Amino acid sequence: MDVILVFRTNLRKKIQEILQAVGYLPVFLVGLLLNMAALRVFFAKRAMWTDTHIYMLNLAAANCSLMFFLPFRIYNAFHSLDRTPLCTFLISTHYINMYASILTATAISVHRYLAVKYPFHTRAWRSKKVAAVVCGTIWVTVVTICAVFREDNNPSKLITCYEISQDITLSVEFLVVLEVLGYLLPVLILVFCSTQTIRVLMKEKDEEEDTTVDKKNIIGIVTANLIVFVVCYTPIHLGFLLRFLSKTNKWESFKLVRDFWLVCEWIATTNCFLDSISYYFLLKRFYFENSRSAVTHRTDNESSYPSLHVLHSKQ
Repeated sequence: MDVILVFRTNLRKKIQEILQAVGYLPVFLVGLLLNMAALRVFFAKRAMWTDTHIYMLNLAAANCSLMFFLPFRIYNAFHSLDRTPLCTFLISTHYINMYASILTATAISVHRYLAVKYPFHTRAWRSKKVAAVVCGTIWVTVVTICAVFREDNNPSKLITCYEISQDITLSVEFLVVLEVLGYLLPVLILVFCSTQTIRVLMKEKDEEEDTTVDKKNIIGIVTANLIVFVVCYTPIHLGFLLRFLSKTNKWESFKLVRDFWLVCEWIATTNCFLDSISYYFLLKRFYFENSRSAVTHRTDNESSYPSLHVLHSKQ
């Protein structure tokens, strides 16, 4: 029986290693390609940047930063890295960029909602400087939280370079911060702002066909962003909770929870290239619209979304 158990354990470990390598390699290649393409579109028209571009650039930067360190994870799947401070750095970098992406996506949804709902009332603070301050605050926040709870990812607590030992749980305080600040608040804000943005756009009546097409495109992008956010980030935060409960209550099904967790981490990582697809096409359309209509001038206080400049203030 011991031989069979050892064989099953080794087989399970090998399958997990292969799945991680096979799963993360296309995410790295496709994600890096798409995010670099989005950045290329960004910098091709720097003179036309608005506050929205600052938020989107910050999102692309967070996604690219996460992508750059994925090769370490792919390598670790085949050749286990030693549990050193490098592992703590890699884990911290991964989640710093993930939560910077989450909070930036939330900021974009708030900015987009206010620009559509109150286009003139909010014009005073919709500037590149304000956007830069918000993005800077996001990075300071996630880095500070990571520094405060760095002991949770100490090499002595790791079973592999990317995984905490099953005998050790995250601190309750850290779990609450991850679940509430890192997911629950952002997803509630995103759902509210996205649904309200769609509602406002659908209520607006336009006589021009081009404007109607633009608004349909924006509604599609807003909907896609919301779905991608929920699909990518809900499982991993459910995984955080299940891992905590399975360890504190010594569940016999911990191995299944661990497998679920590994899949959830991969799903969350796919957000890096799924986001870039929608923003790449949004940017391409924005620059096309501006090239086609040179008489349309946009100030730093105006939104960069193609259909927003035709909306009127709401009562």
